[in-house]
Amino acid sequence: MNILQVNSSARREGSYSTRLANRIVQRLRDADPEATLTVRDFNASPHPVLDEAALGALFTPANQRTPEQVGRVALDDALIAEIQAADVVVLGVPMYNFGVPASLKNWIDAISRAGVTFRYTQDGPEGLLKGKTVYVALTRGGKYKNTPADTQMPYLRTVLNFLGLADLHFVYAEGLAMGSDAEQTAMASAYDQIEDALATP
Repeated sequence: MNILQVNSSARREGSYSTRLANRIVQRLRDADPEATLTVRDFNASPHPVLDEAALGALFTPANQRTPEQVGRVALDDALIAEIQAADVVVLGVPMYNFGVPASLKNWIDAISRAGVTFRYTQDGPEGLLKGKTVYVALTRGGKYKNTPADTQMPYLRTVLNFLGLADLHFVYAEGLAMGSDAEQTAMASAYDQIEDALATP
């Protein structure tokens, strides 16, 4: 089993989402000690945004790209190769201002490439990243699950499904900024959710 862990927290230390992602990975490796792990930590190594220069590089034929364009496309190619090789993807996703971190959006923009990770057909778009399991650890200071304020889960479900990632498991730790008791309760609940998610066939 090949595991890809993506950490999107802006915190180097004390990140709840990274802690939960680590927990999921550890439990996966407990079950399969031979599993390989690739970690993408966008705090330690940020990925560039999708800007005009990046678009220009992507839409320039490969044999006509400048050295700078070749280098820029290669950065996205590396992320695509990682998720293509993964059997399991683990995302650590804190809530920032009711959305996903910019670093995670940069990752999504990088791996979403027409003709590679999805394609358009007569019947509509088809995701090409099939047959993988995805665990998403969502952490919030307040409590937003199943409310209109939770834009993260619907967005992630939509974009991941679009890419062919249909086996999704969401783990929530909410109320983390509502006092120490609420924090402990939230993390304990998240650990229980992890066990339930891993037990799901």
